[in-house]
Amino acid sequence: MPRIGVEQSLTDVQEALQSKGYEVKQLQQEQDAEDCDCCVITGQDQNVMGIQNTVTQGSVINAHGYTADEICQQVDQRFNQQ
Repeated sequence: MPRIGVEQSLTDVQEALQSKGYEVKQLQQEQDAEDCDCCVITGQDQNVMGIQNTVTQGSVINAHGYTADEICQQVDQRFNQQ
C-alpha cells in the first residue's frame, strides 16, 4: 500500500486515508516527505517567496478547498492509474 504524507493540520484527511487502508505519515518537517509516494498539503505555505525545493518524487495534492473525501478520491485515482 502506498505511503501518504499528510500535513499535521489535516487530521480529517489523515483519518479518512487510514480508514481506506493507506499508510499515513504525518509531515512535520520537509524531510518527512522523502519516502512518501504522495503528499497532501494545506497549500498555506506553498511556494513561499517563490522558492520551490523538490523533496519527493511522488505526487503532491493541495487540499485547499477540498473535503477529506475528495482528497481520498484524488489519492485513489493516482494509484489506481499506475
